Amino acid sequence: MQVTVAATQFACTPNPAENLDRAEALVREAAGRGAQVVLLQELFETPYFCKDHLATHFDLAHPMPDNRVVRRFQALAQELEVALPLSVFERAGHAYYNSLAMIDADGSVLGVYRKSHIPEGPGYHEKFYFSPGDTGFKVWNTRYGTLGVGICWDQWFPEAARCMALMGADLLLYPTAIGSEPQDASIDSRDHWQRCMQGHAAANVTPLVASNRVGVERGEKYEMTFYGSSFIADGTGGKVAEADRLSEAVLTATFDFDLLRIQRTSWGVFRDRRPDLYGPIFTLDGRGDG
Repeated sequence: MQVTVAATQFACTPNPAENLDRAEALVREAAGRGAQVVLLQELFETPYFCKDHLATHFDLAHPMPDNRVVRRFQALAQELEVALPLSVFERAGHAYYNSLAMIDADGSVLGVYRKSHIPEGPGYHEKFYFSPGDTGFKVWNTRYGTLGVGICWDQWFPEAARCMALMGADLLLYPTAIGSEPQDASIDSRDHWQRCMQGHAAANVTPLVASNRVGVERGEKYEMTFYGSSFIADGTGGKVAEADRLSEAVLTATFDFDLLRIQRTSWGVFRDRRPDLYGPIFTLDGRGDG
């Protein structure tokens, strides 16, 4: 099965309506270029609000069963016949999650993933807002293959990518919001960020799409510059499409998922796994002896 995938990136404004319109325009552009799976960036409805500890930002969250953003993009996915992983801020009772709804090409929501790994650092105060996800890693059988999605900080953990690959993912997708480190302007994580995910693609012989935001965003304490550089990698980890650090962009690439499944099998990285030796990975201190 030949599938065309798309990465997008854009700058978010303080006006949610503008951001939703911009996101829709990019999805339409991607679909017009043949994309069947389109990835938007993390929490694209608003600026990245985790720059600050502000309780008023909890008002941005909405329950998932009747989320207005999800409803809007369900209609768009159905109209364009695209699969659309959608990043939203979810309220569930007294809990708040950084979540993703997987919308299939008929507009149906196949399920929800809640971000597993929650970062905490200057300008990235996600632990103030989000509970650790309780869904486990997810893959979904869509019209265009089996899709696995992690959210931003999840992309630094090879365990997440390997779990999704073991569960049958044909494609790994990572919506993202990453940029400057406000406590140290000399840190530029862009290349490290890309190489980490390229390694996931290579180790699992599975193509990967990463969508980041661009632009300068100012919080109460920090100013952050998001470095874009969204990209698509093939099953060897090689970048086949890449955006720059500043510009709005739509990237596309086409993969043969059937051929990639044969390559994964013949390469032997799954055949030769030794789960019986991986005990240390189940512990925080690496002792693995219970």
